Amino acid sequence: MAGPNRSYYEDLSLTRSASADDIKKAYRKLALMYHPDKTAEPGADAKFVAIAEAFDVLSNPELKAVFDQFGSQGLSVGVPTNPTGFTEPYAFHKDAMAIFREFFGGDNPFHGLFPPVDEFGVVKEIAPRTRKIQNPPLEKDLKITLEEAYLGCVKKMRVQRQVMNDDGHTNMIREKILTIHVASGWKRGTRVTFAKEGDQEPNAIPADIVFVIEYKLHALYVREGNDLIHTATISLSDALTGCDITLRTLDSRELNIPINDIVSPEYEKRVKGEGFPITKSPGEKGDLIIRFNTVFPSSIKSDEKKHLIRQGLSE
Repeated sequence: MAGPNRSYYEDLSLTRSASADDIKKAYRKLALMYHPDKTAEPGADAKFVAIAEAFDVLSNPELKAVFDQFGSQGLSVGVPTNPTGFTEPYAFHKDAMAIFREFFGGDNPFHGLFPPVDEFGVVKEIAPRTRKIQNPPLEKDLKITLEEAYLGCVKKMRVQRQVMNDDGHTNMIREKILTIHVASGWKRGTRVTFAKEGDQEPNAIPADIVFVIEYKLHALYVREGNDLIHTATISLSDALTGCDITLRTLDSRELNIPINDIVSPEYEKRVKGEGFPITKSPGEKGDLIIRFNTVFPSSIKSDEKKHLIRQGLSE
């Protein structure tokens, strides 16, 4: 996913006035320069991926329009549109080599440019280098409270990873802090990817580390979609005659909700706009839904009380 200050124009050594042809020319030049078969310069692999992501965005008119107006932050969370609603968040999950092959029509950056010939002047086939295979993603749960999901928060996750020594073989254990900016309204199952932050191994591309949002149990609420659900336990008399429900909201306000209707088994009280923030619709929220658990008395021993109840209910 694009970082908050990412500049795709800088990745391609361009200015914001660059044309579509300029973008293609810049990608062609830099992709050839940093292709894994061309250079073993430290950081070249990361640069090769960065320019592929930059080309992926700037060569797509819709993504480029969002980036030009709202920057990488607009791409990563999506932006409002009219009349369709909201753009989908952008995250780069493509294979940089696949983008290269699609652009150049092959793996080898020199094939067709300076083809090798044998002693008779016949062009020789170039055997493609064996590609490193990336290890599968490492998924980790990121457990947050409903309050943190409601308000948004910053989480710093400490991870341990094996890194290669200068000899390219010896592994050392290093710790690293990964910072996750949890946006207000993120749902359970939201995935945050840190590319190639897994263990380094010989002849393998480090795995991505993926954090998956999970919610801790809450004493008062459960989230369903963008709605908050609270189950209130009330007496039978309250169910029949009314009551007030007082709740502490996730942003520390106090709500007093009067229940004036008869609470039947299917009844629920809906309070508009007191649910979860809707990430794709800034300023909008779901609803608070109160469901009821009515406690019946275990017995009514007095005949007089039974008579009064019958009389009251028959009126």
